[in-house]
Amino acid sequence: MTMTQTTMRGVTLPGDSTVAYREQPIPTPGHGQVLIQMKASSICGSDIRAIYREHTGVGDEAYQNVIAGHEPCGVIAETGPGCRQFKPGDRVVLYHISGCGLCDDCKAGYMISCHGAPGQRAAYGWQRDGGHAPYLLAEENTCIRLPDNLSYLDGALVACGFGTAWEALTRIKVDGRDRLLVTGLGPVGLAAAMLGKALGASEVIGVDASPERVKLAEQLGLVDHGFLSDATTLDQIFGITQGKGCETSIDCSGASPARLLALKATRQWGRCAFVGEGGTMSFDVSPLLIHQQITLYGSWVTSLPHMAELVERLSRWEIHPDRTVTHRFSLDQADEAYKVADAGQSGKVAIVFD
Repeated sequence: MTMTQTTMRGVTLPGDSTVAYREQPIPTPGHGQVLIQMKASSICGSDIRAIYREHTGVGDEAYQNVIAGHEPCGVIAETGPGCRQFKPGDRVVLYHISGCGLCDDCKAGYMISCHGAPGQRAAYGWQRDGGHAPYLLAEENTCIRLPDNLSYLDGALVACGFGTAWEALTRIKVDGRDRLLVTGLGPVGLAAAMLGKALGASEVIGVDASPERVKLAEQLGLVDHGFLSDATTLDQIFGITQGKGCETSIDCSGASPARLLALKATRQWGRCAFVGEGGTMSFDVSPLLIHQQITLYGSWVTSLPHMAELVERLSRWEIHPDRTVTHRFSLDQADEAYKVADAGQSGKVAIVFD
């Protein structure tokens, strides 16, 4: 593909709940790299929590004033020397972190947990330029082919949001024998509910503090029972589970009350996963966890192989993550997009390109 323009305008996040724009050259792919023309780039709750409101990361994990957006998807415009799998015109999803490639976690595909030397782990949109610009420079080994029956917006939602939900749900082995409780019905919670149904959960129960998000989950048909979080929620869950609770549960909120509810509403011998970032919690361990024989999982994002598996399943099952997108904005409307995402009342918010 012949490039006619030489510069591009991208979004940066100063850390004071505003959006800024920066003009910079369109990069040229080096060895093993591809230049991707952006088609969709969604906004993650971690962007809001750790970058948009204020810069909370430290050291190598800190935001490096790069172009934002770690949920990108697009089409390859150029390939650099040494690329062996992809060519210009290929549609691709991106695993959103590039690692050292040599540590045990990178070799297993969990570049999120890269243990390489300082500076070798870099997340798109955090430590290296991300998807909130017309073009993104990526490592070929972080790309996964996007099937034709999935939209670019479907692809943007895979790595971080749906990938996080998929990793946790498969780790707690959700299947047709299980009820699934989802606490926190933001974008990751909606993903967990959608994928939980695909994995065969007999019932999906969703809980959130936002009436708008409970209503959205119900309207999308992703939950069989939707509850607004209050003092009666646990009793309501026990009421529809014959007092036993759910075999599986996942907290996608990161809020202490929701985490505690997920544990309390997990059936004896059940499995519970925490994926919501941030926050703390305290509970009486013996009666709630040990005596109930509950297995508690911490699950952080997903791996490259599991992400590829998810893309294949979404394509085969004709499941479209873009159903969870409630707001679409152009790049010029990024400030409004972040304000909507920051309000915490919507489904997924995305920036889309022509």
